[in-house]
Amino acid sequence: MAAKTPEDLDRLFAEGVNSGNAAAVAALYETDGVLVFQGTTFQGPDQIRAFLEGMIAAKPTIVMNVEHVVQGGDVAVLYNDWSMTVTGADGSTEASSGKAIEVVRRQPDGTWKYVIDDPSARD
Repeated sequence: MAAKTPEDLDRLFAEGVNSGNAAAVAALYETDGVLVFQGTTFQGPDQIRAFLEGMIAAKPTIVMNVEHVVQGGDVAVLYNDWSMTVTGADGSTEASSGKAIEVVRRQPDGTWKYVIDDPSARD
């Protein structure tokens, strides 16, 4: 999974989460990349992957909707409105949503990766 454009990151993130592949989603972050969730910061591939494994264990379905991209050279900011549904063991569903701000950077090989991902930055 390699993002060829900044927007590809959110598409690949959703595909990875929805297919249950935490390692593939964690690989979308730079080595020192940061994921913020409810005030807790996860940094680096091991912490981010562990967080994602916990999230994916709930078998979510996530939809990402990039509303706006601001790009300057090799750095871009994505404004992503997302929604997620989790189905519990009893069949009940719980929905959540957020308005993310994501800072991404073009890598030397031309692909893009997350630098900072805050899924609730604009809530």
